[in-house]
This record gives sequence, C-alpha cells and structure tokens, in this order.
Amino acid sequence: MVSPAFSASLPAPLTQDDFLVFDRKQAALGQLLFYDKILSGNRNIACATCHHPKFGTGDGLSLGIGEGGVGLGPKRTAGDGASRIKKRIPRNAPALWNLGAKDLHTLFHDGRLSIAETYENGFNSPAEEWLPTGFNSLLAAQAVFPLVAQFEMSGNPKENEIAGAVHDRIDAAWPILAKRVRIIPEYGQMFIDAFAHIESAEEVTIVEIANALAAFQAIEWQSFDSPFDHYLSGNKAALSSPQKRGLDLFYGKAGCAACHSGPLLSDQKFHALGLPPFGPGRTRRFDPMVRDVGRMGESDALEDAYRFRTPMLRNVELTAPYGHNGAYPTLDGIIRHHLDPDGMLAKWQPKVASLPDVPWLAPIDFVVWHDKREMARQARFRDVDPMSLTDPEISDLVAFLGALTGTASVTTPPFGVPDKVPSGLPADTPQ
Repeated sequence: MVSPAFSASLPAPLTQDDFLVFDRKQAALGQLLFYDKILSGNRNIACATCHHPKFGTGDGLSLGIGEGGVGLGPKRTAGDGASRIKKRIPRNAPALWNLGAKDLHTLFHDGRLSIAETYENGFNSPAEEWLPTGFNSLLAAQAVFPLVAQFEMSGNPKENEIAGAVHDRIDAAWPILAKRVRIIPEYGQMFIDAFAHIESAEEVTIVEIANALAAFQAIEWQSFDSPFDHYLSGNKAALSSPQKRGLDLFYGKAGCAACHSGPLLSDQKFHALGLPPFGPGRTRRFDPMVRDVGRMGESDALEDAYRFRTPMLRNVELTAPYGHNGAYPTLDGIIRHHLDPDGMLAKWQPKVASLPDVPWLAPIDFVVWHDKREMARQARFRDVDPMSLTDPEISDLVAFLGALTGTASVTTPPFGVPDKVPSGLPADTPQ
C-alpha cells in the first residue's frame, strides 16, 4: 500500500551504459523482419501491425485485433468471412520503449517470461524446457512467442502449417518459420553477413531471427533523451513549472514512485489496481471462466490474483490507452483510477474502451460485468490506497508524464519504417 507520507529520491539518469549492446547489421535485418508478414502463419500480420511507431509502438486499441484483422491502429477492423478474427487479443499491446535495458528481467503483463534457470535454458517461459538456447537477451526470447500465438500471429488450426505445428507442440513451429525466412535469397544473404557463425542460409534458426528482432527493437526504441532525463542529468531548466510540480507529486505526496521506481520507472513487480474488466481475459490453464487473473495465471498462487506488472513510463503519453487492458484512453483517467479505484470502477462505462466493433464477439466483451461473484472476488484485491488530489495537482502529474517523452529517439529513430520487405508482402502503412 502507498503511504500518504511516502517520498522517494530521484533515480539516477539513464545512460547508454544501462543498455545491452546489439549489432547494427543484425538490427538492420531485424527491422525488415519486424515489418514483414512472412513471420505470421497466414502471412497477413507483422510484429509492426500491433506495435507500430505511429501509435507509440502500440496499436491505439484497448484490446488488439490480431490474426485475421484488416488495417492498422484504431482503424483496424475484425475482417469478414472465414478469415475473420475468432477472439480479441486478451490484453493491451505493450509499448516497446527501452526493452534492451540491462536491468530488465521480466516481460509480459503477467510476467510469464523472466530471466531464470527454471528450465536450465536461461528463462522461465511458456515454452518451458522446449525453448531453444542462444538468445542474445530477454527481448529476443520474448520475440518468439507472438509468432506462435494463435490469435496474434500463427492463425487457427487447419489454416496453415504454423498453426498446425503449434498445436502439436510450441517449439514445432519455429523451424518452419525459420525455413520460410531463410529461403528468401535476400534474407539468407543478410543472415550470413550479420551473424559470424552463419556460413550458409540453411543454418538460420528461429534464434537468429529472434536475435535480429531484438537488436532492432532495442536500438530503434531506446529512449533516454526526454526533458525528465535532461533534468536528471543536471539541467534544472528542462522542466516547466507544472512539470516540476508534477515531479514533486510523483516522488512525494502522490506516491507514484512506490511502484514506478528506479531509472526504468518500474519496479517490475505486480500490483492489483482493480481496473474495469472486459474482453476474453487471459486465464489459468483449464479455467473455464471469462476473466483475467493476472499474475496468478503464471504462478498459480492465489496471492497473485488480479495483479499485473508495473509498466515503464518513458514516452507514456504516446502509448494510450492505458492499463493492462487499455481501460482508460487518457493519462488523466488512469491517474484518477489510481487515486480512487473503486469510485472510478463504479463510474466507468464500456463506451470508454477502444474496441473495434465485432458483433460476433460482443456477447462476451463485457460478460464479466454481469458475474457478481467474479466482480466480488476482484474487489478484494487492491494494492493502492484511495488518495485525494485536486484537479490542478492531477494536471501537474499529467504534465510531468508528458516530460517523459523523448525527443530524437521519437522523431528520428535510427531505422524507421521500411518502404518494402524482402518477402514482397505488403507492409502496413498508416492512413
């Protein structure tokens, strides 16, 4: 719980030394792979579809429209006919800023991927002992999972060989994807040029693909040049008066830094905020209920129920909507929820969520709202105490969060969006 008397010291400034070093040739290869739909089962969705720089490296939706959808960002639709989506993505697409940081040890809203020796391969992950070895980072290990997620990128059973292999065993699909990529001549040569141990295209595996994707994301979306970063480095004129007042609230009275702590502005732990629940949720294995149990889905520990990982905050004003399910479209809204979870939950309306119209899924979108027992269970888990702030104080907090937005890292990234990709498949272009 956050104490009204809470206060925290400012973190040390982020510097280049706080980030892992990645190879630029591998990153250039990763850029193309990130925007190429060749990595999806039906060749119709890329990593960038749900993590596009146009939308702050997210998609601008509360819950994404994955495999089978059409378009990009808030204008993306659910498709039609046999290829239409079968399920909404259960959680909000997380932003990709600073995922190459050395101190980062846990990813996903429920922390189901972390650096650990649980399975003697360097990671605790959904692939358990079947995860390959040789990844260059936590970010690289993360990159392989959306590729084999049915509703994100792999597609549905009987639609393609990737989806079929996944339903045999999670690691069965990765060699098929790797072959798809390496037989494209341009990709094959780029792997030979970028990886010292690759002498022929036939040697390329999912590990090299993931390492290239990680190198690109880590270099492309590295951000520590915001006004806040300049302030931490000694330039006290970098923040405006409202931003300075917001900083004082963030690290003092409002208690934000109790969880958004350290240089990364996240404790990488899990907290229950009582956000309005909706969508299909992500449950424990064999759980028949439409709900999202948060960290408990990974740990199976009751004390982890409805708790979600603290997000990092740099560039947060670019990454709306907010919360593990994108329940709030504005920073003002998510701040007010932190201050009064139960009061905001009582006032929240489904129309606030950014959910593209999907008539065939509408009956389950808000079914959890009508489950009184489940709502009562969720109400028992709160990790923030109600707190009163004035409207001007909330405005100052919003101003401070705006001071976390990078400059060159946002406006002139090292690689940008490619005009075309080696597969020849069409790239997503914002309209």
